[in-house]
Order: sequence, then C-alpha cells, then structure tokens
Amino acid sequence: MDSVTIAMTETVDKGLKKFGVTVSKPILALIAVIFGILVMVLPDLLQFIVGLYFIIQGILLYTDYMETKKG
Repeated sequence: MDSVTIAMTETVDKGLKKFGVTVSKPILALIAVIFGILVMVLPDLLQFIVGLYFIIQGILLYTDYMETKKG
C-alpha cells in the first residue's frame, strides 16, 4: 500500500472516530477494493466516488477545524 492510501485511510479512520464510529482497517481496505473494482467495471462511477470522497473529506476537515477552534 502506498503512503497516499495509508494517509487517506488514517484520515478517514480519525475522522470517523470523532463521530463515535469505529471501522477496522480491514473493513476500510475491503471498501477501497470494492470501489476500485466498481470504477474499473463502471468508469462513469468514478465521478460519483471522487465527489463522495471530497464531500466526506471536507466534512471531516471542517469538523476538525471547528474542534481546534473551540479548544
């Protein structure tokens, strides 16, 4: 696994923990593999998956910003 994938996995894991959701790394890896297969089978789905990633990442970054602003 490359460093970008590891960083993305850790970011998502950290963000989900803030909401009280814990997901094991094997489950996140399985989700990534499933999305990868779907993108290869249905290339038009790539736009949806990338858009969904950016939305989730934006929400996680904004909540992290708001938490650091409080404290």
